[in-house]
Amino acid sequence: MTTALRRRPAALGRRVGALCARAGGLSRGLSLRVKIAVLLAAGCALVAVTIGLLIHQSRAAQIASNARESATSQLIRIRQLYELTGQVDHDGTEAALDHPALPEPLRKSAKDGRRSTYLDLSGPDPAVWAARPVGDRVLSVRRPLNTAVDQLHELDGHLVVWGAVVVGLAALGGAGIASRLSRQLRTAAATARRISLGDLDARIGRTPAGRQDEVAELACAVDTMAASLQSRLEAEQRFTADVAHELRTPLTGLHTAAELLPPSRPTELVRDRVAALRTLTEDLLEVARLDANAEEPHLEVLPLDRTVEKILQRCGLAVELDRCEASRGPDPDGTSGTDRTDGTDRANGTRTDGTDRTHGSHETYGTEALVRTDVRRLERIVANLIANARRHGAEPVEVTVDGTSVRVRDHGPGFPERLLEDGPRRFVTGAKERGQGTGLGLTIALGQAQVVGARVTLSNAEGGGALAVVSLPGA
Repeated sequence: MTTALRRRPAALGRRVGALCARAGGLSRGLSLRVKIAVLLAAGCALVAVTIGLLIHQSRAAQIASNARESATSQLIRIRQLYELTGQVDHDGTEAALDHPALPEPLRKSAKDGRRSTYLDLSGPDPAVWAARPVGDRVLSVRRPLNTAVDQLHELDGHLVVWGAVVVGLAALGGAGIASRLSRQLRTAAATARRISLGDLDARIGRTPAGRQDEVAELACAVDTMAASLQSRLEAEQRFTADVAHELRTPLTGLHTAAELLPPSRPTELVRDRVAALRTLTEDLLEVARLDANAEEPHLEVLPLDRTVEKILQRCGLAVELDRCEASRGPDPDGTSGTDRTDGTDRANGTRTDGTDRTHGSHETYGTEALVRTDVRRLERIVANLIANARRHGAEPVEVTVDGTSVRVRDHGPGFPERLLEDGPRRFVTGAKERGQGTGLGLTIALGQAQVVGARVTLSNAEGGGALAVVSLPGA
């Protein structure tokens, strides 16, 4: 009976193992919270199955032992009565001589002169047999075990139910613990992302007093790193601002002195270098103001197309201005940019043959795109991008107004990969082939764009050349 009773729990154990293996394969890509909850539930399920198997085996062994002892004692009593009376007592028993349903292994053992027992659980009526030889015949007793087997099945059912309850409670507890841990880790990750985006005041916060777990150590390490990084960056910003302020006064005097020099080639060289140094000082002061978040934009709603055109004219930048159809609009006199009988193109102040090179002649443009921006800061952005394209790229430099975006493209070697990956860095031009410079132009352009709520995207254009796209918020 013991071997037969072990078949069911063994099969159950194999199925549980297969389910655990499948769960391990499905765990890839799950969140930490789900993994911890599943792992804890799987561990509790394994413990519950192990305990259930032990209880089942113990109860099955107890049933088998009691059944064998009961059948043996009954066989002894019936044999004694048979020797006294010569008859088999059938009162409340299934005793018989040479029972036709007697299992063959038990019959053979009795023929060999041994008293034996046999558990038969293969049929719908489980039973225990006991037999011994009586002369040349076999005296046997059969006791049904339906009640005992039903009790064992009922016990197995209770074990499964309570095991499932324990596993469910473990899963809920694991989910609660894992949710707390996951929430703390997500807070740490969000804080790290805020720091990477420039929010140096971001902190995870203090952990409860007396807490010394790994998450608390991580939070402390991230906060310490952020504080150290903030201290170093603020020191660098203060140094930049102090240097710029200290240089401004002597440079003013130097500029005045240079203007008093008599006209000559050396005088021109001195004035040129003084002007370059003054420009660098002003750029440093602007970077310092941007770093300190001291800039306040004066936003107004403007037509982007005409605003960029006026910026180019005001700055004296002789570049090629293109307009996409989405950003063009009619002039106040009802004519478009090239719908002029005298062949004058208002876009760049040059004369054309009366034909727009993109859209043809005498074309009526659509509604002009409106943006909300600061004209002075937009001028600074566009001028810096054009200056950067001329200094580090190659002609022609093209400026295109496309909807609420301004695109500046040159035809040089393009931006270096390191600049595209890490962004512009002050006093670093990125590559020797892009020429010399201070590396402040792109830094200021991106900083001013952030002030007005715009976005500057740097990339390399198809066919060669650097491409900078200024995306402005619409009105």
